[in-house]
Amino acid sequence: MQTFTENERLKEKKLIDALFSKGRSLRLGPLTLLWFAFDSGKPGTAKILISASSKKLKRAVDRNLMKRRMRESYRKNKSGLIEFLEKKCISCVFAFLYSSSGITSYAEVEEKIIQLIERFQTDYEKGIG
Repeated sequence: MQTFTENERLKEKKLIDALFSKGRSLRLGPLTLLWFAFDSGKPGTAKILISASSKKLKRAVDRNLMKRRMRESYRKNKSGLIEFLEKKCISCVFAFLYSSSGITSYAEVEEKIIQLIERFQTDYEKGIG
């Protein structure tokens, strides 16, 4: 299940506003993960927003490169997250935010995304969620 379909993209303004106002955050290196549990009617749903700061990365080419790297890293490593959400019978919205002024290699981005997903799972298990 290594796809990133249109249904997995976060586009609803109400959910985006709730994510940035009520969401919890985890930071690791140049990446920040914002997350917020919501009721979608279908447990195990994850909606994703990916963003790169235009204040830090001035050139659109660089922002697009970093967003592509984050999107691909998530796509390849989302199966554990989806299984966790299904097991807990929850749905969440996530935002991966890139806030460094330099370009980060794909290997490092993938490592940080994996670590953020694991930290989300352990924090949720501890009762933060």
